[in-house]
Amino acid sequence: MVRMNSLADALRCINNAEKRGKRQVLIRPCSKVVIRFLTVMMKHGYIGEFEIVDDHRAGKVVVNLTGRLNKCGVISPRFDIGIRDIEKWTTNLLPSRQFGYVVMTTSGGIMDHEEARRKHLGGKILGFFF
Repeated sequence: MVRMNSLADALRCINNAEKRGKRQVLIRPCSKVVIRFLTVMMKHGYIGEFEIVDDHRAGKVVVNLTGRLNKCGVISPRFDIGIRDIEKWTTNLLPSRQFGYVVMTTSGGIMDHEEARRKHLGGKILGFFF
């Protein structure tokens, strides 16, 4: 079968490995969007370091898990979010106001909803993690 959404496949692999209590997970194929999403997760401490393995094909990523991640998922289709709509999406997706992040792609790059609000940017929603 053809992979339709590599970000959804990657997040599902991470979610399943985290539920099973694994320490590492191998994600393939790797894309720029997956790498940036993982960077946002790593910046907030939900996953450990990750290593990109170049196999002269689509590439692979080995992610070290910390056991802190409860759930991560992708939002499809990628809805447009204005600055005023960020609060509505966070209340719908996240369990609490204290933790969890909605990841968006904006004109300033891929970032979480708090950084987008600080930079006063709207964009399209990619996914969430908490």
